[in-house]
Amino acid sequence: MKIIYSILLLAVIVVLSGSMGCKDTVTGEDIDNRKIPESNVSFAQDVYPILNVKCASSNCHNQETRAGGYAFTSWTSVYSPELLVPGDPDNSRLVWTIEARPGVAAMPPVGYAYLTANQIKGIRTWITEGAKNN
Repeated sequence: MKIIYSILLLAVIVVLSGSMGCKDTVTGEDIDNRKIPESNVSFAQDVYPILNVKCASSNCHNQETRAGGYAFTSWTSVYSPELLVPGDPDNSRLVWTIEARPGVAAMPPVGYAYLTANQIKGIRTWITEGAKNN
């Protein structure tokens, strides 16, 4: 019986934590509700806040931990041939992982806040537009 209560409690915590949103550490804005533009996606304004909150501040892809060998703390740490092909999101490993494509480890892993469809689309657009440091 304790196991069932523990599982139910864990499920409630996961649901509640997912519904609270993720706050931008600089602006305090809920990044899950931030609308990314259809074009002219900015790394600094649109992409970096997502990577910072969902990837780096979770103690996975920061400068200290560098999970998988990657830190998402600046444009230079994201802009690498191993992660993305400017102009081609379909051949970019970053996109494969955030879209949880078969055969690739999905990111973020289970238990962490997933990227929203708007965030994934914004990252795809940023890469399509050349993955600029803008």
